[in-house]
Amino acid sequence: MKKMVTAVAALVLISCGSSPKTINGTWQASVLNPNGSLAYTFLSGLAQGTGSAVNVSNFDFNSPAPCFATPLGQTASFSVTGNSRGYQTGPFQMTVTTIFPAATNNVLTLSGNRNSDGGITGTWTISGLTGCPGNGTFTMNVQIPVDPPIH
Repeated sequence: MKKMVTAVAALVLISCGSSPKTINGTWQASVLNPNGSLAYTFLSGLAQGTGSAVNVSNFDFNSPAPCFATPLGQTASFSVTGNSRGYQTGPFQMTVTTIFPAATNNVLTLSGNRNSDGGITGTWTISGLTGCPGNGTFTMNVQIPVDPPIH
C-alpha cells in the first residue's frame, strides 16, 4: 500500500510540475470556404516570441494559391490566457500578405483561438484585389514529428 501511495504521489507531482504545451512547432492549416470546400492549405513554423508576438518561419502553401504569389509576408500573435488539458490556450491571429509593388496587396487574416485539444480554430477573410476576397473557417493542428525508422 505504501508503494502505491508513493507512486500516485510521484505521478501527481510529475503531472503538476510539467509545463503546458506551447504554440511552438510546425502547423498544418486547412482554410475552408463557407460551403466547406477547401480554399487553401499551408504549413508554417510557429515559435512564441516576446509577449504575444509569434515568429513565423518556413511558410508554404500546399495547395494552389493564385492570390498569393511570392514574396509573402507573415505575422502572427498568440496571447496565453489559460491552460487546459496540457495546452496553453488563448486568442490567435495570423496574417499572410502579398508584397506587390502596387498600392493594393492581398491579405489573408486568420482570427481564432487555441483550444484545449491543442488545435487552433476560427474564421478567415481575404481582402485585396478584385477576384481574391473571401471568407470562411479554418483549423490548424501541430504536426507530430515522425521518428526515424530503426535499422
